[in-house]
Amino acid sequence: MNFFKSLTIIFLFGILFSCGSNSNKKKSNFNIITNADKGNISISDTLNITIKNKQNHSIDSVSYFIDGKAIQKSNNLADFKLGKQTIRAVVYYDDKKEETSSNITILNDLPPKIYTYKIINEYPHDITSYTQGIEFFNGNLYESTGQYKESKLRQVDYKTGEVIKNIDLADEYFGEGLTILNDKIYQLTWKESTGFVYDINTFDKLSSFKYGNSKEGWGLCNNNNQIYKSDGTEKIWLLNPETLVEQEYIQVYTNKGKIVGINEMEWVNGSIYANRYQKDGVAIINPKNGAVTGVIDFKPLKAKVTQHQGLDVLNGIAFNPNTNTLFVTGKRWDKLFEVEIVEK
Repeated sequence: MNFFKSLTIIFLFGILFSCGSNSNKKKSNFNIITNADKGNISISDTLNITIKNKQNHSIDSVSYFIDGKAIQKSNNLADFKLGKQTIRAVVYYDDKKEETSSNITILNDLPPKIYTYKIINEYPHDITSYTQGIEFFNGNLYESTGQYKESKLRQVDYKTGEVIKNIDLADEYFGEGLTILNDKIYQLTWKESTGFVYDINTFDKLSSFKYGNSKEGWGLCNNNNQIYKSDGTEKIWLLNPETLVEQEYIQVYTNKGKIVGINEMEWVNGSIYANRYQKDGVAIINPKNGAVTGVIDFKPLKAKVTQHQGLDVLNGIAFNPNTNTLFVTGKRWDKLFEVEIVEK
């Protein structure tokens, strides 16, 4: 009995000592104060930063940073990325140095423009294809499909729906988006944290790559120089085309807040067009800062395809530079639509 009492006393003293250690944790002498309203600020506003000196120390200098880049006490935000950003301050005082930080959210200054579409042509599409990504290259259409034990990479004659080339992914992979750059096809998988690289002409697998900080693979596109990758959140990652390392990211935001579920993507005339998962629209995104500049409403399209039990959401965007038109489809849709975008 005395043995158990001793253990109890030791345990209680351990708790008290632990609590005492937490209470003695050093508190910051400085706080960052900004003019962001409830932490939000528009990209067209000027960000003003001050330091609250809680102990009235003699401050020698203060350096401010966002995303590792030095900023000033007063900042024009026009060249900043949207989304959650951390302001870090390094305060030099009394021959000492202390760091403190604060978060802000930079929003776009304008609401997105609303667009609709005009159907130019309708083409057959494989009703069994769980479409994850489509892209044109040299006039040919390439498609990646999903679902475990069903995932494929294909070259398709878009006018007839005929499959020209096809390879099946191993059963343990759930195929996702694709993009084509320098005669190579890049294809993502969903939760397997693995992407594949293929020869465009032979479909031979050349290599594979692992993701970095992004947890999942959703969509891909490129601007002939940089590869962009979505992961189902508001983030779009920029990948080095040689190493496929995630170098940085943008966050997709409107003037109201973040837009999540960024899925299949396509580079169109300097912008990123992106499906949002389970939504009937496409967001038009500024790749420099993540601003949603427009939204295309494709809701009526789903009613124009064969209605069946396996029918799923809009997904699949491809820009054909030969026709200067956009092609869209969906998961297990039996039609591929060629459309012209029209502002409402």
